Amino acid sequence: MTSTPTPKRQLANVGPIAQLRGGRLWRRIPQLILGLYLFGASMAMMVNAGLGMMPWDVLNAGVLRHVPVTFGTVVTVLSFVVLLIWIPLRQQPGIGTVLNALLIGPFLDLTRLFLPEPEHLGWQIALMAGGIVLNGLASAMYIGSQFGPGPRDGLMTGIARVTGWSIRLVRTGIEVTVVAIGWPLGGVVGVGTVLYALGIGPITQALLPTFTVELRPKTKS
Repeated sequence: MTSTPTPKRQLANVGPIAQLRGGRLWRRIPQLILGLYLFGASMAMMVNAGLGMMPWDVLNAGVLRHVPVTFGTVVTVLSFVVLLIWIPLRQQPGIGTVLNALLIGPFLDLTRLFLPEPEHLGWQIALMAGGIVLNGLASAMYIGSQFGPGPRDGLMTGIARVTGWSIRLVRTGIEVTVVAIGWPLGGVVGVGTVLYALGIGPITQALLPTFTVELRPKTKS
């Protein structure tokens, strides 16, 4: 699980009003939006590379084969399905949670309008590797803006809190489950799926301290 330096106050599990009162909105809001765009773009890169998708995108792609909508639409709909699971877990969504669910899918579709689908293996590898690194950067940016976790991250932390299981165990279990469902439906599993699973945690953790915004100290009443 990623962590940030202790001097930086965290607002991951509080409501939207408290998140706004954390201050430094001039940096946090643009960082959040840019991070979400880059997240959607990184997903598009791995989809177009064709060498294996992120675990959740294996499920998204599998569902897409059976419904006449865009990839981004599936991402958005499943994001809100995941948010429904937050209810029994008593997870509180933040501003970033809702924007994550609303924007990443359209950003993915937008990027795919101009992103090529390379046929040469070298370009496919480059696109896949770039997508993994960019996803780690994007994750650090939107998490570091401190507007709440994305739907899937919140599902992970909520299950861990309720069950007492480790974050690593819960994340692994969730991602194995979505791949196991998405692959038979037609999702693409490959080397990119494995490299993403191995690399995304270390990349995000390495970048998160740089992008975690130090918030306004609490004032005593």
